[in-house]
Amino acid sequence: MRIPEEFLHFLWKYQKFETSRLCTSEGISLQVIYPGIHNQQAGPDFFNAHLRLGETLWAGTVEIHVKSSYWYQHQHQQDAAYDTVILHVVWEHDVEIFREDNSVIPTVVLTDFVNPSILRKYLDLLEEPRRWIPCEEMLPTVASVRWKAWLERLFLERMEEKSKRIEAQLKTHHNHWEAVLFQMLCANFGLNLNGAAFQSIARSIPFSVLQKCAVSSFELEALFFGQSGLLALPSEDPYVVALSEAYTYQKRKFRITSEGIITPQFFRLRPANFPTLRLAQLADLYTRKGRLFAELMEATTPSEAIKLLLATASEYWDTHYQFGTSSKPRKKVTSISFRSLLLINTIAPLRFCYQQRFGNEAGDALLSFLEELSPEKNSVVQRFAQLRKKAGTAVESQALLQLKTRYCDKKRCLDCAVGNALITA
Repeated sequence: MRIPEEFLHFLWKYQKFETSRLCTSEGISLQVIYPGIHNQQAGPDFFNAHLRLGETLWAGTVEIHVKSSYWYQHQHQQDAAYDTVILHVVWEHDVEIFREDNSVIPTVVLTDFVNPSILRKYLDLLEEPRRWIPCEEMLPTVASVRWKAWLERLFLERMEEKSKRIEAQLKTHHNHWEAVLFQMLCANFGLNLNGAAFQSIARSIPFSVLQKCAVSSFELEALFFGQSGLLALPSEDPYVVALSEAYTYQKRKFRITSEGIITPQFFRLRPANFPTLRLAQLADLYTRKGRLFAELMEATTPSEAIKLLLATASEYWDTHYQFGTSSKPRKKVTSISFRSLLLINTIAPLRFCYQQRFGNEAGDALLSFLEELSPEKNSVVQRFAQLRKKAGTAVESQALLQLKTRYCDKKRCLDCAVGNALITA
C-alpha cells in the first residue's frame, strides 16, 4: 500500500495520531509542544517546531518521509539546510539517520500511533476515479456549520486569487481602474465562448482611444466591430458600410492595429448572446457612462450596481441580431441575469481589490454586499445541489466553483475542511 507523503504532512500538521504515548523509535518519550510552520518551499518540511524529547526541550525543523531511507535518497545528508532537523517523522523506519557528527537524528514512526481508520478513509477518497468529487457519497454528512464556514472561506480565497490578477492588470495600466474595468467587462461580455475573443479586442484598444470614441454609440460600435473583424466581409447593408467607413478613419487616426485579434464566434449561441449584440450593448454602456468604475464602487447594494450595468443596443439592432439579416422588432437590452453575472465575475472582484488596496475590511464588506444576490446557474452549482442543499447566494455559488476547481478536481482532500472532517470523523 503506497502512502502519500502529503498524508503524513497532514497527520503531523494537525497532530492526528495518539499523542499520549508518543515516543521515538528508541523508546524516548516525545511531546509535541508546537508542530512547526508547514514549509511549502525547498528545505525541511516544518520550521520552528518545539518538542520535548525525554527531559530536554528542542527547537528546530522537522523532516517527513514515507521511509527513513528517503533521507539518503534525497541527499539531505549533503544539504546544510537539514542540519537543523531535530526530528525525522516517517511511516516506515528502514534505516537509522545520522547527523554530520554521527549522532542519531530521533525518529518517530507514525504507523505505531495512527488509527488505521484515518488512513482507510483517506485512501477511499482518492481511489475511486469514477466519482464526480471524491467525497460525493459522504458530503451530506458534513455539519452545516462547518460547510457554511468553509464556503465563506472559499469565496474569499477566490476573491483573493482574482484580486492578484487585477493587481497585475493595474500595474500594466498604471493604476488606471477605469481601464482595467473595461478590460474585464469586455471579456465577461463575451461569456465563455467569446471571452477570449472579446478580451483580445479590449487589449487592442487603448483606453484613451475608447474615451475619444465614446461621443456616440455609433463611433464605439465602429471601433468594436472593426477591431473584432466583424466588418471584414463585403456588405451592401448601409449601416455596415457606414460603420466600415468610420472604422477606417479611426484606425488611421489613432494608429490602432487588429493584429492578434480573435474573431468572435456565433456557433451554438442563443441570438441574445450573439457577439454583435453584446458589442453593441457594450458600446451603449460606455457612451452613457463616463465614470463607470467610480459609480460601481459607490453603489451600496447589488440592485443599484445591476441598474448601472443596464445597456441597450442601438436602434439598428431593434430589428437585427446579425448584420444584414432582419428580425422581428425588439429592444436588445442586457437582462438582469446577465448583469448579475457581470456583477459576480467582474464588479465583485474589483470591489474586493479596491477595498483591499485602501485598507478596508474587503472580505466582510463584499460578503455583506453580495448576500442578497442570487447564485449563478451552471453545471457545477447544479451538481452540488444534488449532493447537498442548493446554493442560496452568489457567495455560495462562487465558493462551490472554487471548491470544485481548486480542491475536488485536484483531490486536495487534505487541504479541504470537508475532507479533513470526513477523514478524521
